[in-house]
Amino acid sequence: MDILYTTRPVAIAGVDDIPYPSVDAARPAEMLKRCPAAAETQLVNSQAIATEAGVAEVWIKDERGRMGLGSFKALGAAYVVADDAAEGRIAGRTYVAASAGNHGMSVAAGAHAFSARSVVYIAETVPQAFADRLTAQGAEVVREGEMYEASMAAAQKAAEDNDWALLSDSSWPGYTKRPHRLMEGYLVLMAEAVDQMAAPPTHIFLQAGVGGLAAAAAAYVREVWGDAPRIIVVEPEVAPALHGSIAAGSPVESSGPVSEMGRLDCKMPSLIALKGLARDADAFALISEDEAQVGAGTAMVAGLASTPSGAAGISGLLAMSGDQKTALGLDAQSRVLCVLSEGPEG
Repeated sequence: MDILYTTRPVAIAGVDDIPYPSVDAARPAEMLKRCPAAAETQLVNSQAIATEAGVAEVWIKDERGRMGLGSFKALGAAYVVADDAAEGRIAGRTYVAASAGNHGMSVAAGAHAFSARSVVYIAETVPQAFADRLTAQGAEVVREGEMYEASMAAAQKAAEDNDWALLSDSSWPGYTKRPHRLMEGYLVLMAEAVDQMAAPPTHIFLQAGVGGLAAAAAAYVREVWGDAPRIIVVEPEVAPALHGSIAAGSPVESSGPVSEMGRLDCKMPSLIALKGLARDADAFALISEDEAQVGAGTAMVAGLASTPSGAAGISGLLAMSGDQKTALGLDAQSRVLCVLSEGPEG
């Protein structure tokens, strides 16, 4: 396990015009009250994982049942579509997205709920079972390329060629409005966790692909709990999008083979997420494929079945060496918060 320790904030070139993540959790929470499927997800205290990690407590925000879609992503794209509908901007609209996993489900479910059309581009490596789930939600599924980046490029081109609404969970220069609103939806899960915990955790492990969940959660943590919790961002070692960009001091694209942590296998960070995490995170950790499998296996034995992507925060905690724990002040008195971001079929 490789850890990059930082002194906040980290200076990042080229993001001056990029907004920081929102901390307005009340707005998406109010809109969710109108959704029949909306309900709080559980915060689980896992003594088995705490014992394995050598800490006092491990609290896990369990997103596997979120709105019947199986992941935290239900809070993102569907929220953007609902907001468009509330503002009267949805008539005749087609939403197009690229997805390595559950983002596409949220786009499809949101579009279906408001009688809009959705087209989701996926890579050739995405399992057919996931394509079938998207189709069942009403999406038109198109396969393009071997990695997420190729399907993302195809979705962008389709949006331009057909005047469709591109709905990405990433952001780049000139494309920030929708992903900023989408990340605002993710605040709901962290606001729930804050209300569910009797006291703030000492450490928070957040998995990242493009970084939307991690950045939204970290921004909210700093807003309500201040500087005390140490925030560690966890990525696959073959897709160090945030880790590499923080180290370089500017957005950089990583390269590497396909990861079994498919939902996190993103080679370029969201610029909103990068800007937020450069301010809010204390460390950026890279885990191997084997370490991800160990974490997912430990979670399953503890009754929290997920995927290597969904359990990556737990994997990061379990993979830390003694020296790494010492550097982060992680010890037998520590109280840790992780997010179990998707179910075993994610």
